[in-house]
Amino acid sequence: MGKNIKITINGEIVEINEGTSILDAARQVGVIIPTLCYHKDLCVAGNCRVCVVEIAGQKRLSPSCATPCEEGMDIFTNSVKVRNSRKHIIELLLSEHNADCTRCYKNGKCELQKLASDFKIMSNDFIPLVPFKNYTIDMFSPSIIKDDSKCIRCQRCVRTCAELQGVNALTVAYKGDKMKITTFFEKAMNDVVCTNCGQCVIHCPTGALVERNYIEEVWAAITDKAKHVIVQTAPAVRVALGEELGFESGTRITGKMVAALKRLGFDAVMDTDFTADLTIMEEGTELLSRLKRALVDHDPGVKLPMATSCSPGWIKYIEHIYPDYLGHLSTCKSPQQMFGALAKTYYAQARNLQPDNIVSVSIMPCTAKKFEANRPEMNDSGYRDVDYVLTTRELAIMIKQAGIDFMKLEDIHFDRLMGESTGAGVIFGATGGVMEAALRTAYELVTGREVPFKDLNILPVRGMEGVREASILIENPLKEWAFLDGVELKCAVAHGLVNAKKVMDSIISGEANYHFIEIMACPGGCLGGGGQPIPTSPEIRAKRAAAIYAEDEGMPIRKSHLNPEVLKIYKDFLIKPLGEKSHLLLHTKYTIRKSF
Repeated sequence: MGKNIKITINGEIVEINEGTSILDAARQVGVIIPTLCYHKDLCVAGNCRVCVVEIAGQKRLSPSCATPCEEGMDIFTNSVKVRNSRKHIIELLLSEHNADCTRCYKNGKCELQKLASDFKIMSNDFIPLVPFKNYTIDMFSPSIIKDDSKCIRCQRCVRTCAELQGVNALTVAYKGDKMKITTFFEKAMNDVVCTNCGQCVIHCPTGALVERNYIEEVWAAITDKAKHVIVQTAPAVRVALGEELGFESGTRITGKMVAALKRLGFDAVMDTDFTADLTIMEEGTELLSRLKRALVDHDPGVKLPMATSCSPGWIKYIEHIYPDYLGHLSTCKSPQQMFGALAKTYYAQARNLQPDNIVSVSIMPCTAKKFEANRPEMNDSGYRDVDYVLTTRELAIMIKQAGIDFMKLEDIHFDRLMGESTGAGVIFGATGGVMEAALRTAYELVTGREVPFKDLNILPVRGMEGVREASILIENPLKEWAFLDGVELKCAVAHGLVNAKKVMDSIISGEANYHFIEIMACPGGCLGGGGQPIPTSPEIRAKRAAAIYAEDEGMPIRKSHLNPEVLKIYKDFLIKPLGEKSHLLLHTKYTIRKSF
């Protein structure tokens, strides 16, 4: 931190830390400076120039996001020169922008639209000077739509893909008026490094990048009386949906969400947390099996560390970037896909329904789940396991379309079959949650005792640091697991694919020696997913995480292996973890992909 300095903003003396940007300094004293390219998650770019301010003694206006404060600066954020400049910049952006706002998916949520309203852009003298461009709409992805006619070239998406994710699937091509953001979607999504994570979508200020929505298809299924439409909801949805419907960030609205889904017409409302608990049973058993093969059988073919496989963005990333390490992935499907497979087998059998009459819908915080549901591997039930994936934002749209006053809904519970879950299933929504849930169960199965952390809260794996490490010493295990006595189980957690790269590179170099790693593609884990309400910022992600952990602590059961519905499905249908039927329905394989 630098020393304190004094500057003047609009005639008011302000004491600020040296090096603070003018944009941040102004916001700290209640002066809002508009911007389009700036985002808290990203490095400063100064591309859009909407945030310009006037500094006494300087002829040129300065971008406030990229200009640090200096002692004695006299800054004007609302001079005639500044207002006119901002207005002209917005007019220039609008002159080549497809401003068909009422038919835009981002209508009401567009940052450019808000600025045009705030500055009351009633006419645009630049439009006759701008030649018509033959824009394209890229719809090759099952997850994301890219519309060049709405792109303002702020490059937030490019910086997001490079800085937060380290993927670089987006880049800037050409110069001047021909400049555009390009992708390689048209090559076919299977062969593109794009992970479908959707972080570009939640950082885009306009409608240039949006999720591929399936709202009308779901409405059609609901209104088809021949179809039995079931829906599952991911843990991160219940701590974010309220943001779209009038609640503060991080408000838990689980019961109201279930009530809304019932009113929308779904025949059954179930919880993805149920199959999150099931994932822990399968994944934990797989980890212990690998440890036994390594430590007792001395099998040179066993792959350690084992990596979690719940995040479809991470799965596609490793398929492209580290294909030689696919054997380190758990073979478990994600909870979404486990649920889908069971919906058309176990659920169909229990409800005496024909699987081809069941429509399986999932509500996810993630755009990559749309790609995952579309994978050819995901049909072990004999049908497409998950028919439609909606984001948190899409569900909010459906609730608004149905005219449901969400705030007045009474809380109700998930349906019983495949609707029971534990606190361990809930925390899947936060980075470190899968690891914590797995350790709660694996440690107790091995030792007969609870994990040695107060109130089951394994704090070392929690938090928002990019990479976190934890270890648990196994002492006095049950006889079956005697070979683990004295073993220090070493774990790592990473979120954001740029951090996944750090972990993978440390493993490959031999610098790190882990047994188990959890990687989530999105910052903060699923709660910061590409399908969550916009805006998403570090502060909002922190509030959602706090809500997830509060939900966990309020649950009567907080360990996956104690979920009575999970025990029942093994007894009645699956028989045991890693058994023949569970392996067929709940596990999968991965694909080596080209990297462009």
